[in-house]
Amino acid sequence: MDFIKYRFLIAVLILLPGLGLAQDFLSGATVTGNTQVDAQLYTEDKELGITDSTLNYKKFGMNGFANINYTNGNFNAGIRFEGFLNPMVGFDPRYEGVGIPYWFASYKLSKLEFTAGHFYEQFGSGLILRSWEEWTLGYDNNIYGFNAKFSPVKGVTLKGLVGVQRFFWEPYEESDRGIVRGADGDFYLNDMFESLNDARTKVTLGGSFVSRYEPSESKIFTRTSVFDSINQFGDTTTWQRRTTYQYNLPANVGSWAARFNIANGGVNFYAEYAEKGRDPNQTNDYIYKKGRALYSTLSYSTKGLGIFLSAKWIDNMSFKSKRNEAGTPPMLDINYLPSISKEHQYSLASMYPYATKQNGEFGLQGEVVYTAPRKSALGGKYGTTFTVNYSIANNIDKQPVSEDIPIDSSGTEGYKTNFFSIGDLTFYRDLNLLVEKKFSTKVKMKAAYFYQVYNQLVIEDDIYSYGNTVFANIGVIDFTYKFDRRNSLRTELQALFTEQDEGDWAGLLLEYNISPTWFFSVADEYNYGAPEGMEKLHYYNASFGYTDKSNRISLRYGRQREGLLCVGGVCRFVPASTGLTLT
Repeated sequence: MDFIKYRFLIAVLILLPGLGLAQDFLSGATVTGNTQVDAQLYTEDKELGITDSTLNYKKFGMNGFANINYTNGNFNAGIRFEGFLNPMVGFDPRYEGVGIPYWFASYKLSKLEFTAGHFYEQFGSGLILRSWEEWTLGYDNNIYGFNAKFSPVKGVTLKGLVGVQRFFWEPYEESDRGIVRGADGDFYLNDMFESLNDARTKVTLGGSFVSRYEPSESKIFTRTSVFDSINQFGDTTTWQRRTTYQYNLPANVGSWAARFNIANGGVNFYAEYAEKGRDPNQTNDYIYKKGRALYSTLSYSTKGLGIFLSAKWIDNMSFKSKRNEAGTPPMLDINYLPSISKEHQYSLASMYPYATKQNGEFGLQGEVVYTAPRKSALGGKYGTTFTVNYSIANNIDKQPVSEDIPIDSSGTEGYKTNFFSIGDLTFYRDLNLLVEKKFSTKVKMKAAYFYQVYNQLVIEDDIYSYGNTVFANIGVIDFTYKFDRRNSLRTELQALFTEQDEGDWAGLLLEYNISPTWFFSVADEYNYGAPEGMEKLHYYNASFGYTDKSNRISLRYGRQREGLLCVGGVCRFVPASTGLTLT
């Protein structure tokens, strides 16, 4: 980043004492912050195919950030300094560098809050707008511009924003990426109407509008049409006709969403529907079809029991501020399509995670959590918790717009589909069962089973050009023994069985904890059932860490197997590596 960009901020800080304002600036102020540094020293590992050349002779990687926030009355400001020297393996090399990619200043009045600079925002569940940051993914699409929140009357919150999204270290220039503009409103009916203040049923309505402006450009597409002709003798001949077209891509793309939430006691129902205008882009192969999405959740909770259901239907909802951008993780996404598959904490259970498919997806998830009470047949002396979770993801049914135009042909409507249609292609299945049991003051255990169906070719289409559907059975036993109030030993035994991909795996972890400060662990994962022609490898690790209040340091040495790392259905590819990691 160019140091000159921050000369104004630096000059203000230098001049404050001379202007006699420093004392007022600090009086009554609160300054907070946090920092994190992740560093890796890589070593060659011929078994994993890692050499100096594959590392591009960069044997050291470091990702770090520091946040500083200042609050004084109604005024709030903050900055984040980041450094990627060099970006750690698996992070986009375009992050390389140091600078301040995030700063803001905001002021809050009784009914109005105004922010200038960088900010994060979300409308509803994010179907048409969500700006967020996830450090472990290397994902940050914060908006640089202006954001205002206004509450004219009790129960009403209005938002408006305009800005451009972060794109690594690149400064905004015309045609570089689009401008994002949005408005949102939440209406809490129980607060708006006095007659509903004490009603047991709580109702909230909301609506959003978001548009993107990106200068129009032309694209040339060649489309192949197939047709038959019959000659005078009755013989049929199949022909292919290639036609070249020039299309103008729209400069302005709008989207809208409506939502409502109803809650009564332990029951909560939420639904949101969104539509997006014609938005040909690289992710959808430049088709002109409008986009639609529906997301809904239903939950019920009472003592000892929780039930959660969710559903979503996605139809051509890739929405970016740069139409020609694609990749993993997907940068410059304006919106966010919520994940409905469970994220697992155990390593073998998370070997096959699900990545949301923006071009078309139907998904369902259900979860039941039941805690058997103490001194019951199922609960025993301390109670037992049972969790059952099941999620599915399929394609949506797509039909050609014309007999002679293949589905998803660039420069066309792409396909036809009925609302909430479900295709017959399985993307993902995940059935998981978890039992948590405390046997005594010293012994507790978790036992889990997972059955997963993973369409490797579909889910990993941005990474590999091959793949099978993987059918995996996974078992986990997690056992903890407490020697005394401070010392405990946790043991994980994991096994994964599949006839596809890399075959069967076994995993072991031993973790010794000295609460609340120290931990030591050793672990290994071994693909003992690797198919013929694939090497059987141990992925060993040893680590220790120290925690003191809000400070934590850890050191780990070992191997990292390649795969997908996913958070909320957004993923990045993690290549295999060997080395020392400091956090």
